[in-house]
Amino acid sequence: MNVKEEQITRPCKPEVRRWLIGGRVQGVGFRPFVYRLAQRFRLTGHVQNTSDQVVIEAAGEKKLLDAFGVALLAEAPPLAQPEMVHVEKIPYLKRDGFEILQSSDNSAERIHIPPDYFLCDDCKREMQTPGDTRYRYPFINCTQCGPRYTLITKLPYDRPNTVMAGFELCLQCRREYEDPGDRRFHAEPVACPACGPQLCLSAPEGRVDGPAALAASVTALRRGEIVAVKGIGGYHLMCDARNETAIEQLRTNKHRPHKPLALMFPWCGEDGLAQVRDELEVDAQGQALLCGPARPIVLLRRRRDSMLPQSIAPGIREIGAMLPYSPLHHLLLDELDKPVVATSGNVSGEPVLTDNAEAETRLARVTRVFLHHNRPIARPADDPVARVIAGKSRLVRVGRGIAPVEFDLPGLFARPLLAVGGHMKNSIALGWNGRAILSPHIGDLDAPRSMAVFEQVISDLQRLYGASPQAIVCDAHKGYASSRWADRQSLPLIPVWHHHAHASALAAEHSRELTWLTFTWDGVGLGEDNTLWGGEALLGRPGAWHRVARLRPFRLPGGEQAGRAPWRSAAALCWESGREPPLKGTRLGLLKKAWEKGLNSRVTTAAGRLFDGAASLLGVLGHASYEGQAGMYLENVAEACDLERDVHAIDLPLFQGATGLLTVDWEPLIPALLSEAIPVARRAMQFHLSLANSIAVQAQRIHSSTPFDRVGLTGGVFQNKVLAELAVSQLAAAGFAAHLPERVPCNDGGIAFGQLVEAGAGVKAGAHG
Repeated sequence: MNVKEEQITRPCKPEVRRWLIGGRVQGVGFRPFVYRLAQRFRLTGHVQNTSDQVVIEAAGEKKLLDAFGVALLAEAPPLAQPEMVHVEKIPYLKRDGFEILQSSDNSAERIHIPPDYFLCDDCKREMQTPGDTRYRYPFINCTQCGPRYTLITKLPYDRPNTVMAGFELCLQCRREYEDPGDRRFHAEPVACPACGPQLCLSAPEGRVDGPAALAASVTALRRGEIVAVKGIGGYHLMCDARNETAIEQLRTNKHRPHKPLALMFPWCGEDGLAQVRDELEVDAQGQALLCGPARPIVLLRRRRDSMLPQSIAPGIREIGAMLPYSPLHHLLLDELDKPVVATSGNVSGEPVLTDNAEAETRLARVTRVFLHHNRPIARPADDPVARVIAGKSRLVRVGRGIAPVEFDLPGLFARPLLAVGGHMKNSIALGWNGRAILSPHIGDLDAPRSMAVFEQVISDLQRLYGASPQAIVCDAHKGYASSRWADRQSLPLIPVWHHHAHASALAAEHSRELTWLTFTWDGVGLGEDNTLWGGEALLGRPGAWHRVARLRPFRLPGGEQAGRAPWRSAAALCWESGREPPLKGTRLGLLKKAWEKGLNSRVTTAAGRLFDGAASLLGVLGHASYEGQAGMYLENVAEACDLERDVHAIDLPLFQGATGLLTVDWEPLIPALLSEAIPVARRAMQFHLSLANSIAVQAQRIHSSTPFDRVGLTGGVFQNKVLAELAVSQLAAAGFAAHLPERVPCNDGGIAFGQLVEAGAGVKAGAHG
């Protein structure tokens, strides 16, 4: 609501009010906005940050105070998400003018940590304007853009409490910082070439400082070299995305033979997407994601006429694309004028590297060219990844620009809890006072550095949010590194079943009070019967799940290790159904003998392993170099088939045991997969369609005896766009609306959040003591 100048009348008897504003109001230019608003409405008083909110005290005419209160929410800066906590009248005290007071530290409860923000249009325009003080300055920022989560060391959010504390402001920056009419009024990371961070290139030829470092990096990339570039949340490993030799060198050096590589495209054309559209299919949803506040990596289909090398994403038509989000990225990509590979600067599976010296040591086998800067990174934040599935954006990975993810869960936590997630795709979560916080992606916890970052993130989030857990929630699998860590702590331990956590995460996103039928399909996770689950249907709600259906169990040679050997799943499926697998290899005979005796052959119901077996039987992939590769390849093959042409679902028998548990028999799929008279793409699509149809059949059967309110689809298998959309369609035809995760990954990146919800609901009900 805007009040025009002519509507502002001479003040009558003054009134004084205090507003307490919560939500996202720190690090987003909210105090300068309040100051300017108070000037407009001719109010006197002050605005002040506390650890958790903004406090405003203002005096003026009642009509103007009313309008000011409305404008606080209606006209807030784009990055702000203010919430009115409390408004009250206070005794009148004479004040002269309106000012921003020094921030106050307190023990408040509603702390919000802002994520890192992409470069705003105003700063980009200044950076591209010759003669401007910050022309081509790679660390330009204002109240509406720049790092936050990776910058803050403690609260309240003021410059001394950030990694910028060591950079003393020059006279010009200080004038801007102190000028209420300036865009950088109280912009804590404010800097310029005279007083702020600087670039430095380290290469075998020597060291290059300042602007010349950027030029030398561009030259190196054009020569086909790999350059490690320090960004906002860590390093990227970059190379020319059109240089096949450079890409193969990066894959060889990083020991990453097949896993897809993300690309960063220059901002080009009116909407920034001209070069992206040259190579990839971009619809309205893809455009909204690419240009959205988080600037995530978005999975988009390659155009048929794309000139990008196949080695960017072997065996897959989709490519992860993102736009520049930091000023350094814009300068680098503008100069190159072509896309670059921008993969995480890490040892595969570990958290992204953030320290200059450590990056040079740990990435020495990958590259000898490093574009550093001297602005410290408080904590790592990898790029988020998103994909459009069933008409909505779905997070594949939580990261920079999104994290920490905050949830309001009123009445859930009887005591503060720390959830430590799973072993793969780890993230952690905190829950207290009806709130939950999910950290950015940390990584797989196999390496010592992963555990070090895991512990750092736990410590940082507890300190920043002022939350002191009274219990730790972990996966029931005692072999996970996160579970072992939890067991070593002195706090009470709450183990949560893996698939209960998946189901609870989804329910909490939508409505945790309703009764859900949730299909939790993934690779493997320990189940209540000590077998490896992953093809379950759970009925209930957080804290009260019970299994009502499953895929037919089979013995998996190699157990959890079989995820990298799809041929093992193929062999097991054939043996389980009385067939000999059409596979070659001297180890097959020995493996069968071990399988028959149950040696190292855990029983599983995992849909992920079923997909692995199907990929191997179709000849799509027998050996995987990364987790989920077989399923991704199988999905890609299925997409090549026209569903409307002669593809029908195979009816999968549904049996009910003595306990009432339903079992879906996958055996009819095996001869269909082996039928060489049918094209591979059609067999792959039939496999997907049959499983999607079985989900709808299970829902109908269960609903007929035990009604439920919602159907959910979660677990890593539902990152498969073909399966998820077919399942949604089949369920809709059967009269059910399906729900998938949106703000939390359906893979193990969402497990920590689900653990919190499950334990919170269980503790409340007394399930965990």
